[in-house]
Amino acid sequence: MRRSSGLFLWVIVAGALLAGGYFWMGQGQSVAMEMQARRLTDTVFVREQVSLAEVTVIGKAGYRTLVSLRPDGEAPNQPSAEKVAAAAGSAGMQFFYVPVTPGSISEEAVNALATVLAKSTEPVLLYCRSGSRAARTWALAEASRTGGMNATEIAVAARSAGFPVDDIKASIEARISNRKVAR
Repeated sequence: MRRSSGLFLWVIVAGALLAGGYFWMGQGQSVAMEMQARRLTDTVFVREQVSLAEVTVIGKAGYRTLVSLRPDGEAPNQPSAEKVAAAAGSAGMQFFYVPVTPGSISEEAVNALATVLAKSTEPVLLYCRSGSRAARTWALAEASRTGGMNATEIAVAARSAGFPVDDIKASIEARISNRKVAR
């Protein structure tokens, strides 16, 4: 009896592994890509650099807008914004290029991202080299948005995505206090 119960257990484990492998092969690209995208809001996500091959997968995952915050030429293996834009268009997505220099988020970049987010088809996926610049630029744009999140909500969203914004808390709070009042 012991021998047959061991065989029975082996058959169940093997079947589960095969079934899991079958599922993974059918869903693998989408699942892997989704694990890399991190949620900032219900409609805005962030991740590290995308490859040209991933753009189609991103579109199939349901994203409607892709935004590059990484300046062209930052790394030799990075696809240009022009090539990503062409791939995004082929995948049925909008594409926007809002380059942000490492270590320096300009007012122009914050305003440009705010404009992009206001007119984009959702959900939106932002990316840069690691995701950090994209999340930080989003935090400043969100802080500037009329009716946007408060400072605590912005910090929690960014931290939950893995990108703390404690060092720009004063800038976030200043932007919130300068928001235009909705009419």
